[in-house]
Amino acid sequence: MASAAEQLAANLNFSAFAKAEDLKKRIWFTLGALLVYRLGTYIPMPGIDPDALARAFQQQSTGILGLFNMFSGGAVGRMAIFALGVMPYISASIIVQMMTSVIPSLENLKKEGEQGRQVINQYTRYGTVLLATFQAYGIAAGLETQAGLVIDPGWFFRISAVITLVGGTMFLMWLGEQITSRGIGNGVSLIIFAGIVAHLPAAVANLLELGRTGALSTTVILLVIVVAIACIAFIVFMERAQRRLLIQYPKRQVGNRMFQGDTSHLPLKLNTAGVIPPIFASSLLLLPVTVANFTNTQDLPGWATAIVASLGHGQPLYMVFYAGLIAFFAFFYTAFVFNPQDTADNLKKHGGFIPGIRPGERTAQYIDYVLTRITVIGAIYLVLICLLPEFLISAAGVPFYLGGTSLLIVVSVTMDTVAQVQGHLLAHQYEGLVKKAKLRGGKRGAR
Repeated sequence: MASAAEQLAANLNFSAFAKAEDLKKRIWFTLGALLVYRLGTYIPMPGIDPDALARAFQQQSTGILGLFNMFSGGAVGRMAIFALGVMPYISASIIVQMMTSVIPSLENLKKEGEQGRQVINQYTRYGTVLLATFQAYGIAAGLETQAGLVIDPGWFFRISAVITLVGGTMFLMWLGEQITSRGIGNGVSLIIFAGIVAHLPAAVANLLELGRTGALSTTVILLVIVVAIACIAFIVFMERAQRRLLIQYPKRQVGNRMFQGDTSHLPLKLNTAGVIPPIFASSLLLLPVTVANFTNTQDLPGWATAIVASLGHGQPLYMVFYAGLIAFFAFFYTAFVFNPQDTADNLKKHGGFIPGIRPGERTAQYIDYVLTRITVIGAIYLVLICLLPEFLISAAGVPFYLGGTSLLIVVSVTMDTVAQVQGHLLAHQYEGLVKKAKLRGGKRGAR
């Protein structure tokens, strides 16, 4: 009986999808925009020797460049015009969100509605330009330190590199906004998703080639596949997990009739911070390694060389700091994106309350109490997902990076996009029912 009901629901969804012309246009627009992004990752930045770049990147792919290369869809390894990707925009968005909780004027803008959000978005764009400019200049200066990498070093190369990379980031930011408004899903997240997914065929081919040549045993290959599937299932389960707080509304009287009070739920996700903690933790830990790779190791003191060596992938110190930073950013970012006091004030304004808890300050304290404890579970979940591949790489000797962060991003973006598709289908079915009801009403009136 259950399978028949599921099959019927699937047929209804398929028939609704076939009739939803607006949804089809949105999907085609999204695919076209992502195709433009992928083409841009193959357009090289002028003034770079591609052969020397390939050799230099091979030596430094374990640093922060490897992380950025994964998020940019290989654009960093080819030093393409989209080498910076959307990371400056994400960083600027996080900084502006944090500032809205600290600066009262920005917090007031956030409460003004659509107009205030447009002003905050404009500040985010300005911040993106500043961060992208600093990062682009740092990349240009770093490339010049490598012998033979830049064909004609100098200020002309630096200025052209900054203009090219900043322009690429701003174009991707605009493209992401277009996908969000005219396509399906979150545009910026889909751009990162497309960059990560583009590496999957090469990773699978590399895995099979290593098994064919005997570099990896069949047991290790099967272990990698099983771990990947288990991680995906675990991520889906945890991303859907919620702690629902019962919200009750009092009875109300309209005229001579008494209406029963409504009940609803306040959903609190176990992982409110999303993928931000692993990204920030990876960036901070890999920064010293990348700086050391751009400098001569003989110029570094002994203690600095030891720290850089101990912060490599698979090292115990790296694992400890990685887990600690993920847990820290999980709590830190959750505190900025979710304000229990605002939630309690909104409930009190609309007459809602949690049974057994006084409205106002006590409700805010209770929500904070629950949120803190479920964030502990969310932080443990993020640490497990991100550290398990690290243990697999170091213990099994897997020669390529199987990132828990990349799996987390791919699964989360896929779930959000599918949810939006289902939302459009439900809206289309509802509009169809309304039109049918109006036609029936018109026919009855004509009779």
